[in-house]
Amino acid sequence: MSLADATVATAPRTTCVGPPFFFIRHGETDWNREGCLQGQRDIPLNGRGRDQAMASGRILRRLLAAKRRDAAVLDFVASPLGRARQTMELMRQAMGLPPHAYRVDDRLTEIGFGAWEGMTWTEVAARDPAGYRARKRDKWHWTPPDGESYAAVAERVRPWLGTVADDSVVVAHGGVARAILTLVTDLDPRGAPAIEISQGRVLALADGRAEWA
Repeated sequence: MSLADATVATAPRTTCVGPPFFFIRHGETDWNREGCLQGQRDIPLNGRGRDQAMASGRILRRLLAAKRRDAAVLDFVASPLGRARQTMELMRQAMGLPPHAYRVDDRLTEIGFGAWEGMTWTEVAARDPAGYRARKRDKWHWTPPDGESYAAVAERVRPWLGTVADDSVVVAHGGVARAILTLVTDLDPRGAPAIEISQGRVLALADGRAEWA
């Protein structure tokens, strides 16, 4: 499901809405291409992912220029996982900024899929059919073996949202993006796990709304 198809309204449900900020999902990895669950495994970007990171930087540079914002003074923060840090550094390079002048926040780490990491959904269904069926019934609250639920990720991200400054730039993961969207827009958590989070693009969040650029 695309973000455009989701229920995202102007009036937020929560008190987490703060200043506008930009979210970028890390670029593609080989595991993304193969449909494997990465979770908290540290998988590097592939060639296409590096290109996507640079493309995100060019898009962000254009967005900030339109707002007459100086990118050099904004807060850039990334997940500590390598694919997010690679994306941040390539993106900043494309913007003409020092690649390593950003900070990391552990609260932006991807959702943990635990024992399912490294498997495709087809493999999960074959190896853990009961768990697979349980997840299909409630994707938001289901916790994989030794992993975490989307609901838990949302609670992990919630206090981080209180630290976001005006027009901050965040590089993280698909699961983190879905959690953020339920906190800052009217997106129904029941549908959030199915939302497509694009790579090589920039998600602008402001006033309870989210739009891709």
